[in-house]
Order: sequence, then C-alpha cells, then structure tokens
Amino acid sequence: MKKASEAISWIHSLLPFGIKPGLKRMEWMLERLENPEKKSTFIHIAGTNGKGSTVSYLRNILESAGYSVGTFTSPFIECFEERISLNGHPISEEDLLRAANKIRPLVEELAKTELSSPTEFEVITTMAFEHFAHQANPDFVLMEVGLGGRFDSTNVLTPIASVITSIGHDHMHILGNSIEEIASEKAGIIKAGVPVISGVLDPKAANVIQQVARNMNANLYELNRDFSYQKKKMNEKEQHFSFLSDGFTIEQAIIEMKGEHQLQNASVALKTIALLKEDHKLHITEDHILKGLKQTSWIGRFEILSSDPLVVIDGAHNEEGLQALAETLKSQYPTRNYRFVFSATKEKDTGILLAPFKNMDAYFTFTEFEFFKAATAKELYENAPIQQKSLQPNWRVAVKEALKSLEENEMLIITGSLYFISDIRKAYQQGEWDLVKI
Repeated sequence: MKKASEAISWIHSLLPFGIKPGLKRMEWMLERLENPEKKSTFIHIAGTNGKGSTVSYLRNILESAGYSVGTFTSPFIECFEERISLNGHPISEEDLLRAANKIRPLVEELAKTELSSPTEFEVITTMAFEHFAHQANPDFVLMEVGLGGRFDSTNVLTPIASVITSIGHDHMHILGNSIEEIASEKAGIIKAGVPVISGVLDPKAANVIQQVARNMNANLYELNRDFSYQKKKMNEKEQHFSFLSDGFTIEQAIIEMKGEHQLQNASVALKTIALLKEDHKLHITEDHILKGLKQTSWIGRFEILSSDPLVVIDGAHNEEGLQALAETLKSQYPTRNYRFVFSATKEKDTGILLAPFKNMDAYFTFTEFEFFKAATAKELYENAPIQQKSLQPNWRVAVKEALKSLEENEMLIITGSLYFISDIRKAYQQGEWDLVKI
C-alpha cells in the first residue's frame, strides 16, 4: 500500500468480520510485534457515555502542563486518522501507512489460522499500540474502550489508572440485557492493584464495580462518595463549579461544554489527575488544570455550529445520552423553542430513546443517512412517541427545510447517531448550508 486511502480501504474491508469477543487475536498479533502495548503509559477509559469528553478533559489538562498525549478514540467524526492522535493532531498519512504495512502481513497470516481474521477494530487498535510505542512516543496515552471492556481489543494493556465514566443502556444485544450485566462487562477493564475512578451513578451498576474492584484489590474512587462537584453558575457560554476531594480542591473551575453530565465527566477527569499527582506520576499546577478545563471541547457533543440561527449537533444515541440532551436544553436554553432533525441506527428503540421529549414542546423531522445499520425515516417516524413530527428521507433536504422553517427564538438540534453527526459535520464544513460559522 502506497497511499493512506489504500490503507483505510483495506482496514474497512475487515468490517464484515464484525465483532468477535475475545483477546486471543490481539495477543497473537501483539506478541509478533514484540508487545508494543507494554511500551507506553496508559490511562484506560470505559463507559456507556462520556468517554470522549473525559478523554478530552484529561488531554487538555495534561497538555497544559507540558505533557505529550496520545489518544485512541472512536468513532471518528471528521476523518479516520483522528482515531489515533497526538496532542489533538491525527496520525499522519506517512505514519498510518507505516503501521498498516507492518501489520497487514500479520493479519493475512492470522486469517489462515484457527483464530481466523482479526476484526477492523482489532487492527486499528493494534496500529495504535504500534504507533504510540515506536513513532509518537507520548508521555501518556488515553486509550478509549471501543465496546464494553472485558473482551474489548484495548483490554490487553495494563494502565496506571482505569476510568469508568458511566453505565447505561447501549449495545444490549452484545453486552447484556440488564444494567448489572453491562456493568460487569465495563468493569472488565479493572486490573489488580490499579486505581479505578468511577463516575457511575446507577446503584446497581455501582455495586457491580465495587465488587469487581474488591476482587481485584483495586482502590475505587466514586463520584459523590470520594469526590464531588458543586455547581456555582452557568450561562449559554460556560459552567462554573468547584471540585471537592480529599486534599485536592478547586474552587473556581470553568468549562464551556454544556450540561450536568459534563460537570460529572470533568470531575472524573479531575479525580484521575489528582490521584496521579498524589502518586507522583505527574507534576501539575492548579493553573494548568484550570486552563485545560476551560479550553476543552469535543466535536459532535452539544457542539454549536451557528449562533444565528442557533444550530447544535449532538451525538446522543442511547437512552441516557438523549436524557442528558433533554436536560441540557431545559437547563441552559429554557426560553427557546426546539426543532429537531433526528436519525438513528436500526437496532435502537425510538420509543425509549425519545421518551424524554414526549411532553416537550418540540418539532421532530425524521430522516435517514447512508450507513448499513441506519434505520429508515419511515421506521423512525412511525415508532416515535412524538406529537409534532414529519419525515424527510433525504437528510440534506431535511436540514435545509428545518433551517428555512426556524422561527425567532427557535433553535435547531441535529442528533440521534454519531455516524449521522459525522455526515452532518462534513456537509457543514463544506458550506452546504448558509450558516454563520462559530
């Protein structure tokens, strides 16, 4: 392969191999590569929602203190390369090619064994380990779990801290039908003797994490028990809060990301930083922390594309994510009227997803996008428990018509799937709609 586009096409060609639980294929490839996963310093992040935002808080805080930080996240919003980044900059074409060409012969060899071909995600994860170990060499790597935790391809590493941001109802066809089963899968990232920072608030899920942490002799630090936050004030631009923890308190913290859930994510990140500072694994000042928090953003997560008209995109795609979106709108834009353009993948139950909006004075247009798992606009429309609704299968037309219909004091929210948001953002960047860019 001589071009990055060829490498990406090859990686995507592995998508039909789907999701295969188990770590044997990862261990086989990594052993052949002389175990690059043992050559970086990792913070491992799992959770139903909040992983990406927490990664972003951690990255910005660490960078503010002068550290170089690798990140592994998914899915991508703007370009494939952003999944493997250094200090917020996506992997270069040259380094992507180098990693892909090194790993491809192993993938083809592994495919001929009884273990069969690795999946797309396993290959991308292996490339990340290889890149961080031999090319980027960051001080820290923030490794986001792809799905679950216990059998996720990232779970071959031993981190200096394990983070579980939240537990909610998502990927239940894979992770289990109960909150306890899902929590058990997420808690699979807990390692013996490695501290665990948890933002999990659901009591049933928290009980599972507590039990696994005890079994693994891992110190557990929980939101609202071992650390907490107090809201001070908020407006349409920012939220002010204080962070409270034994021996580590910040009185005047500010974040620009919206919603109560972002205060929770920021607090989880702050507790992680506090523990590493206490353990002498990093040197950092309060000024570094405040600067990092304030400059944190995360594309596709309550991201304001335009201020006039007010247009927001949000990657909420599960029950808890859409509940958080509804609460954020009510708390931060209580006087606005809401118009939505919504699309989702076919395994989602729209009745459950949109329950928080059932009694809200809001108008929904249901649409669809090009993705093999996308639901049709008709399916979404028929299953949605919404009074004011319409459907428009062409998402470009749906957005254009929604923008045209916006009345004074009305805002547009585009949501339902991160894959959908990725398409929306690309169209926005290309200037498809007449919006004032922020």
